[in-house]
Formats: sequence, structure tokens, C-alpha cells
Amino acid sequence: MKKSISKDGIEYHDYPLQECADTAQKLIKDGATVLQKFTCQHCKTRQTIPDPNVFYTQGKCEECGHVTDIQKHGCNYLLMTTI
Repeated sequence: MKKSISKDGIEYHDYPLQECADTAQKLIKDGATVLQKFTCQHCKTRQTIPDPNVFYTQGKCEECGHVTDIQKHGCNYLLMTTI
């Protein structure tokens, strides 16, 4: 796990890409929807990739345009389920 501190002082946790993708795949099979999240390595903002149930090795920051190597820096995900 890697901790990232945003420019606002918020602490985020990013995990190895493969670990997140493997866990998310199990959740998806059970009917959940996941969105990949990562921390921009340039401006430190938290980014959410809008494509559900897909994991990417790179992500482009919507704030500054920097492309972060998610394979190297890790990611996390937002889990959405219905009750």
C-alpha cells in the first residue's frame, strides 16, 4: 500500500494495480460495479476513471493533464452495490 497526501492534506491509500483488479473482479462477478481511482502524481488530486468495471495501467488527470503510471503508483476503487 502507498499513502498519498493530497494538496489539501487528505490521505489516500493506493494499492498494487493487480491486487485491486483481482479483488474488483470478484466483486463484479457478485453483481457490484467498481470505478478505478488513482492519485495524480503531479498535482496530487484524487481521480476517478468513469468507465465502470475496467482497470487501466495509466490515468490522465482531469485537473492538470498529467498521465500517471498506475502500474507503478497503484490505485484503489469505488465500490457501488444495490441493497
